[in-house]
Amino acid sequence: MALGILIIGDEILSGKRRDGHFSHALEILAQRGLGLKWCRIVGDDPDFIVETLRQTYASGDIVFSFGGIGATPDDHTRRCAALAADVELVRHPAAVAEIEAQFGAEAYPRRILMADLPAGSTIIPNPFNRVPGFSLKDHHFLPGFPQMAWPMMEWVLDTRYPQLRNQLPEAELVITAFDVMESPLLDTMNDLVRRWPAVRFASLPNIGEDGRRLELSVKGSALEAGAAMAWLKEQVGKLGYRWEEQH
Repeated sequence: MALGILIIGDEILSGKRRDGHFSHALEILAQRGLGLKWCRIVGDDPDFIVETLRQTYASGDIVFSFGGIGATPDDHTRRCAALAADVELVRHPAAVAEIEAQFGAEAYPRRILMADLPAGSTIIPNPFNRVPGFSLKDHHFLPGFPQMAWPMMEWVLDTRYPQLRNQLPEAELVITAFDVMESPLLDTMNDLVRRWPAVRFASLPNIGEDGRRLELSVKGSALEAGAAMAWLKEQVGKLGYRWEEQH
């Protein structure tokens, strides 16, 4: 199952707040031998959030969504998650129990609104203040606050998906070719992808003070990645370009 993350909030798109979820989510996944397929950042536009969630629900991916699950007027995620799934918002008994346990009578009349979740949801415990997130359709909706969201993401991975471990390709091999950019090697790149369709190939050009260089990488099983890289080194050399392995 592929993994994606969705980061919601106008403050990210406007630059008022710098996102930290993307880089930390990569760390959390890497600790479990997992990788990320995609990341989307969307603003606080309810129609667009609904459209995005309909697409990601249909993908079958495991998705972690950060932000917008509070009760203020600019928090749309709970309602949008319900609309995208064509279900109603309902007061979730387990969420009520968590919020009441934390705040007692002060849970009413406002904090308890965060217990209104899409029908069919299950809650994600929040170790910081017990206001839970929720899961629906392999989508896991978390607060925007890192100190809450990150341990909640780890809980979901370890509790819901313990079988998803060490899913990254077994090998990543990288060389840097010097004094060349992508165009002269384009036929070679296309040939590599045709020969080893299961291997993921990437090309990253760079122009610096010391000249042009091109980072070429392959990812896949150790056997296939090794064969693809050996062939690539040979082809780059035949074209007259110097290369070095990167470790």
